[in-house]
Amino acid sequence: MGPYVEEALERLTDYLRKSIEVGVKAIVLIHGYGSSGEGGRIKWAIHDALENNRYSDRVEEYYFGESVPFGSAAYHALLKRRPSLKRYLQRFKEGNAGMTVLLLGSKARSA
Repeated sequence: MGPYVEEALERLTDYLRKSIEVGVKAIVLIHGYGSSGEGGRIKWAIHDALENNRYSDRVEEYYFGESVPFGSAAYHALLKRRPSLKRYLQRFKEGNAGMTVLLLGSKARSA
């Protein structure tokens, strides 16, 4: 059994801090989709945290996996920003609702 929601958010907070300290510019966060068929609690908690600017001091932009299917306009816009993500994202022909792409920085923005 995986972590509970609060534990997952705490781990993400710590991981973001450490990633920025070492100069990581992007993260493909695999949070899973849950077994309900509608998304799991961790996925929705992370989406909610991002949309409510919980990580705005660390995350410059974010892209929910289902919004960046291979070949879409959003996919190409994301690759313009971070070309190194191509090898990770090209496998997701229909997008991937179990992941979120985080572009790290110091400015508060969201996509």
